[in-house]
Amino acid sequence: MSLFSNKVVVITGGSDGIGKALVDLFLQQGAKVATCARKQEKLYVLQTENTGKPLHICQADVSIEADCEKFIQSTLDTFGTIDILINNAGISMRALFVDTLPSTIKKVMDVNFMGTVYCTHYALPHIIQNKGIIVGISSIAGFRGLPGRSGYSASKFALNGWLESLRTELLHSGVHVLTACPGFTTSNIRVAALNSAGEAQGETPMDESAMMSSAECAMHIMEAMENKKRTLVLTFNGKRTVFLNKLLPAITDKLVRNFFYKNNQLVK
Repeated sequence: MSLFSNKVVVITGGSDGIGKALVDLFLQQGAKVATCARKQEKLYVLQTENTGKPLHICQADVSIEADCEKFIQSTLDTFGTIDILINNAGISMRALFVDTLPSTIKKVMDVNFMGTVYCTHYALPHIIQNKGIIVGISSIAGFRGLPGRSGYSASKFALNGWLESLRTELLHSGVHVLTACPGFTTSNIRVAALNSAGEAQGETPMDESAMMSSAECAMHIMEAMENKKRTLVLTFNGKRTVFLNKLLPAITDKLVRNFFYKNNQLVK
């Protein structure tokens, strides 16, 4: 029997990418799954694909505290408790800071950081009671600032620090806290990434076919949860970047710039 059989697993942003892969995986493991997303039509498709399975959906924008409270409460009303919370919902950006409106940075912070804070706040008493698991889906950008992603990097640095604080506070509670950093993974996040004015880019500059699949990423996250890992850093480039940034930060500045720039122009 799976470790997650009959557990109540809450996953934010479950209609696309890694979130959807996590929903599919935990349903396969026999878990009861609750998820949320902003777009009702995507949630409807997800629910239709999983007819007859223990899946609860809720339309919610995690940047709005009241929506997060509604989502968590509706999960409790449906399943009675919460064992695991995977804070997956997130948004990226792609613009130089000199061109970016402060409101764009705030929007990224509200989704990536405050959305995690809100959902965890309302779910935490139940997770503590069940000695459950809290997961934050972070990024390599939470260890190393990336050009053109200043707001995204800031949100993930904030998330990493907050998760570390939370892990320390809960050290003797029986609750496991995992910081998961997927690296570049196939998803909709680059298409939905905000431009300097805070609007969706609508395209991706990356070769998505060369990246780790969302399904493989979800499997790694689940295994890290099973093994009670503190931090999960995926992909060779991700591991190398984190390592080099600790050891040789000035050289890493140049390597990262060379990766994202061509002819002195941001291209990725």
